[in-house]
Amino acid sequence: MSTPDRPPRTSAASVEDRHVPVKLARCVELLAPALQDHGSVVVDATLGMGGHAAALLEACPLAHLVGIDRDPDALAAAARRLSAHAGRTTLVHAVYDEIADVIASVPAVREGSRRGRPRVAAVLMDLGVSSLQLDEVSRGFSYSRDADLDMRMDATSGRRAADLVNTAPRAELIRVLRTYGEERFAPRIADAVVAERAREPFTTSARLVDVVRSAVPAATRRTGGNPAKRTFQALRIAVNDELDALAAALPAALGVLAVGGRIAVMSYQSLEDRLVKQAFAAGAASTTPAGLPVELPGHEPELTLLTRGAELATEAEVAENPRAAPVRLRAAQRSRQAS
Repeated sequence: MSTPDRPPRTSAASVEDRHVPVKLARCVELLAPALQDHGSVVVDATLGMGGHAAALLEACPLAHLVGIDRDPDALAAAARRLSAHAGRTTLVHAVYDEIADVIASVPAVREGSRRGRPRVAAVLMDLGVSSLQLDEVSRGFSYSRDADLDMRMDATSGRRAADLVNTAPRAELIRVLRTYGEERFAPRIADAVVAERAREPFTTSARLVDVVRSAVPAATRRTGGNPAKRTFQALRIAVNDELDALAAALPAALGVLAVGGRIAVMSYQSLEDRLVKQAFAAGAASTTPAGLPVELPGHEPELTLLTRGAELATEAEVAENPRAAPVRLRAAQRSRQAS
């Protein structure tokens, strides 16, 4: 199979210049009310290139930012962007499900906590793959451009997408494609991948795209965009263990949120949004047994929802940044301490 010429490496500076954070003004509007006290701490748990973080620091001059990202390249880009606020920022290389351990290790957080375990006033999560990762061709996240089949958010550790594609049993490939990509043609794609890797192991994204395209029925190929989209989503989620990390990160983030603190989460596909919706709904529900005429003390909802369902991007936001099109934004405020 022929593969297109690989585009030149994208410089970090050019990506930063083009970066348009998703729903920036709305995130600031939702989180800023909790960040007006001196030393109040906001955790950007998916720092990326620091666009949201910079806006929050500018809007909340008394706040301190703890920025978390698993991608060392993203941390470097964010450090450049946030250099004017260096005295009010702490950047940490970690996965967001480590949020409790991260904030416990940050002096600015400990100093701002009057007693007990450290608390934060606001948490932001912008889930999924970042613009830096998508635009850096060599990372292999994009199905539209040829590159090494990598897809690791932290390129310093872990298995690559090529490792998964080349070694996973057929049943495991089907499970990954169905569970993480909601791919209805998972068995056909898995069969094609297994047959093709026996001929030669996969190393590049373009070859995998070709194999997936050939496995999908012709009628489907003519509609719905690139037929490899769901496969690449599934592989990326599996390689980075994204859903398990999110399932652990949500209760961890809610657990460190102070009373009156706020959390905003942006999801870009239904699997992520479902986890966020369930976590917020559970926190916003009373635990008083059904049928009792009054709310029992200590059983009141722990969260107050700040958005009605999931907020979508506006037409203007999508026009400015097409990557905002699938976003689902949910936000909540802690109304009482967790039991």
